[in-house]
Amino acid sequence: METIRWGILGCGRIARKFASDLTLVEGAILSAVAARRTDDARAFAKEFPAQHVHGSYEELVSNPDVDVIYIATPHALHHEHTLLCLNHQKAVLCEKAFALNLRQAKEMVAVSRNRKVFLMEALWSKFLPQYQKLQELIADSELGEIQSILVNFGFIPQPPVPARLYDPALGGGSLLDIGIYNVFLVLSILGRPDTIEASMTASPEGVDIQCASLFKYKNGALAQLFSSLSSNLGTDADISGTKSRVRLTARFYAPSATIELYAGREDSREIIPVFKEGGSGYQYEARHVGECLRKGLIESPVMSHNDSLLIMETMDRIRSAAGIHYSADRF
Repeated sequence: METIRWGILGCGRIARKFASDLTLVEGAILSAVAARRTDDARAFAKEFPAQHVHGSYEELVSNPDVDVIYIATPHALHHEHTLLCLNHQKAVLCEKAFALNLRQAKEMVAVSRNRKVFLMEALWSKFLPQYQKLQELIADSELGEIQSILVNFGFIPQPPVPARLYDPALGGGSLLDIGIYNVFLVLSILGRPDTIEASMTASPEGVDIQCASLFKYKNGALAQLFSSLSSNLGTDADISGTKSRVRLTARFYAPSATIELYAGREDSREIIPVFKEGGSGYQYEARHVGECLRKGLIESPVMSHNDSLLIMETMDRIRSAAGIHYSADRF
């Protein structure tokens, strides 16, 4: 498989970023796009040319000229759309959050493994250069033993506000939409917490407009995670150890973030250089998927099935502690 032929399922804002960055990936082409309405797919294809334009997702998954499908629909639909692709033997890169709950995520992984079809969650941050550099610093014991992590992500949605953000049936609220970045970062450094405490502020619709979590570990490490749709928080992260501290600056989850290393107190700041490409940053995960497909893998060694299951399990534990419920939890 020399050229990886991509299909995009869902033609919204994030799909446009992915399609733009796909042009930066050698050995990859955008072969097909699909939306619920043919006009939407055609408009997308005018901006990002594709050989095939589909007015239904069923047409896309039946297209023989597609090797892998990027699912860019709202997270409440990820379970349904992933199963649709896998059951038609199409490899999947599914946008985060992977699913609404652990039950859905387990079914998605089970189908991938049973059918031997590649499946990966599109947690793009894990493939970015600054994340790789952070892991190097930790592995090289630059920070010593990690003692605490403080991470925030919050913003006030501006009109037009997507209805899904406040709809419990669609997994609305801050945790699943943006808090997942906080959870991912902490899990990737400290692993599964031994205990979780969490509280939330409910919107009139009943979703978490704010969510605060405390992860506790038997070795004494602590992590504080805060997400919000009611205030513009600083989107930064502090990782502190017995030797030094690292700060990921604003938009810690994106390529624009800078790594600041503090060997002592505040006056000891050192900027850690990180090479940055152009684009929005989605090209890194797309390249990785191509590498996995060429090797015949059904899961990524970097963003594995178990990684996604751990994130979803942790999100379920947070929701249980905070009293956050989705309609899908009843099934």
